[in-house]
Amino acid sequence: MERQKEQDLSGKVVIITGASRGIGKQSAQVFARRGAKLVLTARTVEPDNTLPGTLGETLAQIADLGGEAITVPADLASEADLKGIVDAAIERFGGVDVLINNAAATAGDFWSRGFLDLPRQEWLYQFDVNTHAPFTLMQLVTPIMESRGGGRILNVTTGSGEVFRLPEEPPKLESWGEFSLSVPGYYASKRALDRLGNAVAPDLARRNIAVIGLMPGLVTTEIVELRMREGGLDESQAVPMDVPARMLAYFAACADPMEYTGRLFWAERELKELGLEAVPAG
Repeated sequence: MERQKEQDLSGKVVIITGASRGIGKQSAQVFARRGAKLVLTARTVEPDNTLPGTLGETLAQIADLGGEAITVPADLASEADLKGIVDAAIERFGGVDVLINNAAATAGDFWSRGFLDLPRQEWLYQFDVNTHAPFTLMQLVTPIMESRGGGRILNVTTGSGEVFRLPEEPPKLESWGEFSLSVPGYYASKRALDRLGNAVAPDLARRNIAVIGLMPGLVTTEIVELRMREGGLDESQAVPMDVPARMLAYFAACADPMEYTGRLFWAERELKELGLEAVPAG
């Protein structure tokens, strides 16, 4: 990869799902600093007893940075809520230029359930949030982006064979210490999202819309930090949230996104290869 010139993001309308905490919250701050208009969505409106972060807190941080944003509480498993997100973006800002499908079903008992203990209902819920929600949002924003001359769709995913640039996918690890990596619904639904982006890329490219997948790595989000502490693992081995946030900003601003469309990228490796600098939040 060769580093491209980055264009101005001032005034660009960016939808970020899962914006109450984690990569979504960090990315919102990065985009706010660059002048984007933000549509922030998540389920967490009231404080959670176990995890920090709410939509309101993210909105307040954006305001402190001098940014412009709205919040749209939504359950991504609800088709009506998905339409509401896009409608709110149009009503407030007149359209959509960038969609960041960041949210994922990462909380709940299914994260600790093995294959034989995973109920069908929980399996389907993970696909609703991790695959079907991005599918619907992509369909909803495509005509809007096309009418504005094009756009970017950035899908936050997880590890896959293409990302590692190997002829075959590495063997799947069951765990990292006490941290379980045996989560079939999560990995299967995210891999489906990878293939979706790859499959629709040619059609979207004709509409001047790029769709790019980003594998952030094991990132020190609030929920990962909690699980690592519970498992007695070294948190320093995980990737800081500002790494994937910076790569999302790069893909949203790069001069020629069609070089990357339909492909998957690994945040930590690409950041280093492109010589980009991640900026911590705050």
